[in-house]
Amino acid sequence: MYAVIKTGGKQYKVKAGDTVKVEKLVADEGKTIQILDVLMLVDGDNVTMGTPFVKGAQVTAMVKSHGRGPRIRVIKFIRRKHHRRQMGHRQAYTELSITRIATK
Repeated sequence: MYAVIKTGGKQYKVKAGDTVKVEKLVADEGKTIQILDVLMLVDGDNVTMGTPFVKGAQVTAMVKSHGRGPRIRVIKFIRRKHHRRQMGHRQAYTELSITRIATK
């Protein structure tokens, strides 16, 4: 059984026991959270599509850790004008361990 969930403006295909890195969530490490934005459930041959979400479905996950992704360099350069601007960015993430996928 697996589900497609939506969090942080992105979609993730998850099943029980998976570990996924999602956009940063406000939750303490070790806490359990419920994700109610389930877009699709697949259980063998039974496929349930939501409009937009599946009613009564939820994914339970435990917050493993918070972190920051790799450094990304952003460079703006205009030739022959002595203009160069350099910036960096590291995206924050939350690592989740999927424990259960439940339906009513």
